[in-house]
Amino acid sequence: MKGTVMKKWIVLISILVLGTAVEAVEIDLTGAVVSNNQKMMTSRYMGFVKNMAVSEGDIVKKGQLLYEIDSKEIEAAERQVDLAISQARLALQMNKNQLNNVLKNLARHKRLYAKKMVSKYEVENLELMAKNLRDMVKIAQEQVKQAEAKKQEVLNQYNYLKIKAPNDGVIVAKKLNEGEMAIPGMPAVILTDLSKLEIVAEISETQLPYINLGKEVEVEIPSLGLKTTGKIVSIIPNSNPMTHKFKIKVKFDNKGKSVYPGMYAKIHIKA
Repeated sequence: MKGTVMKKWIVLISILVLGTAVEAVEIDLTGAVVSNNQKMMTSRYMGFVKNMAVSEGDIVKKGQLLYEIDSKEIEAAERQVDLAISQARLALQMNKNQLNNVLKNLARHKRLYAKKMVSKYEVENLELMAKNLRDMVKIAQEQVKQAEAKKQEVLNQYNYLKIKAPNDGVIVAKKLNEGEMAIPGMPAVILTDLSKLEIVAEISETQLPYINLGKEVEVEIPSLGLKTTGKIVSIIPNSNPMTHKFKIKVKFDNKGKSVYPGMYAKIHIKA
């Protein structure tokens, strides 16, 4: 009886040990450092690049000039709007002068009308002219305001001729050189944010059960001798379902090291 009980205990312990061994899965992955904030810088207006201020590999600060395009089109628009302002101001002054003359004439006719020296019809005509000219003055004043507002819009366009870095980062690609045409929507410079780095690695479908969002992992970047911790922040299905592969993204602590996109990285996962 004792022997039978002992055998049962041995079998139970063997099962527990075997189950523990099955659960203790370790996964080693290789991947690469990428930036989660890469920007393709382009200009709002078309023009020739007159100043390319950066080169590939340059580290830039937020607000730093990247490149500048010429301002010929905007200068032409500015000349047109200056002409429109001058014409609007001239029309305003002419209407004001005419209104002043009519008001003086109206005042004189009212005095004459009081003395029965002019007809009421003449006075009423002058009153109507004064009313119309007041309206013309208001319209001319509005036209001046609109022209001046248009001038401010044109002046604001000069700000868009200088393309500046929206954040700190590194220039990973430069598509244009000085003298070449910058076209709206076409990237001229690609800026990568070094403060938002992640590691991307590929896993197989069979490894997926041991992966979950928020799971802490061990990270190593051999070229820097950096060993640190990370956390899985994304699990991404492959666009080609026939590969049976998935991608994971891992955020990690760089411990103050100068880590760059493209660096080789290792990920160790204990399941």
